[in-house]
Amino acid sequence: MSSRDQWSWWLGRRVSRSAASRGQSLVEFSLVFPIFLVLFLGVLEFAFAFNAQLSINYATRDAALIAAEAGNAPGADCVVLKQVDADVTPPANAASITQVKIFWTNTVGDPLDTAGAVTTDGSSTQADNVYVRGGTTTCTFADGTTLTVPYMLQGTAMYPESQRCNYLQGITAGCAAGHTGLDTVAVQVTYFDNWHTPLHNLIGPVASGWTLLQTNAMRMEPVL
Repeated sequence: MSSRDQWSWWLGRRVSRSAASRGQSLVEFSLVFPIFLVLFLGVLEFAFAFNAQLSINYATRDAALIAAEAGNAPGADCVVLKQVDADVTPPANAASITQVKIFWTNTVGDPLDTAGAVTTDGSSTQADNVYVRGGTTTCTFADGTTLTVPYMLQGTAMYPESQRCNYLQGITAGCAAGHTGLDTVAVQVTYFDNWHTPLHNLIGPVASGWTLLQTNAMRMEPVL
């Protein structure tokens, strides 16, 4: 074989190996890419959900503090609801809040009924005000000003603002029966987190999102 033929044979083998290598890399990439894409989108979804959980945690803590400071003042619930919406900021979305519950608890966070006894969640006598997203509620403050929030009271107010006790002496100081001292008021936010990426299209039929729940409670600030 002449040197020219040897060169042509070597060059042909080199081109053949290069094409085979590119083909193998393409196959490997096609196998690995879907897994990488699912993992990447999964991390993004987790980040959005974690941000939403942190947002509603902050919102409930801030709103519970507002409720504790407002005490039995008229319009307290509207101020709480407005604060919840103000604290849920992008990438979380306040419009995804489906329910806000303001309720009376004992010092360890157990829900109380209207008589001050521990009750199970959902009891008809539980001392709570449940607000759902949609419609409007307008509150009138002591000075005559008003505030409108995008929530509606569901059912009856079982924990009216006027019945909240912010006196250390409780019923001795004029609080309603069962309120033996300062109330502990809790705020609970229910948030529905929709999918933010096409991940659900890649992993098969799944729900349209998931529900996040967060509660914080504060003791009423005493009237001195």
